[in-house]
Amino acid sequence: MIAQNKVVTLNYRLTRNDENGELVEETYNAQPLTYIHGVGMMIPKFEEELNGKKAEDKFSFGILAADAYGVNDPNMVVDIPLDIFKNEGKIDTEVVKVGNTLPMQDNQGNRMNGTILEIVEEQIKMDFNHPLASQDLHFTGEVVSVREATKEELEHGHVHGEGGHQH
Repeated sequence: MIAQNKVVTLNYRLTRNDENGELVEETYNAQPLTYIHGVGMMIPKFEEELNGKKAEDKFSFGILAADAYGVNDPNMVVDIPLDIFKNEGKIDTEVVKVGNTLPMQDNQGNRMNGTILEIVEEQIKMDFNHPLASQDLHFTGEVVSVREATKEELEHGHVHGEGGHQH
């Protein structure tokens, strides 16, 4: 059964608002999601809904925006000088354009993705809110397998081997 420190593999469909909402992502016909339950890798409410389920159990549940990726924070929309996007004095207009999401770092070295909202003169307005902020989510799916995490997986904080990453 799904519980703390179990390796869980599952397939799911993630839609906006409810089961019939716009499809955000899906693991069917792709690689199932594999994670260690209870170590902070997933949205807490997502894990709460899966507690106690076992292989072949189906699930369908919603998570309100506040319990998922939070609501949009206006302080996460910032103006950045265009100069920092220049490479050898030029801007790559294929990369630096409205709608693109770019990997960035804050002044503490934290990595975060920012979506370009607009480019005005020498400023770029970027939104660092999670793309699913202010979105109610709905997950529908099925548990594929549940197993004990190995000591090494728990020490490293992620799954190794099948469905995990390899060294």
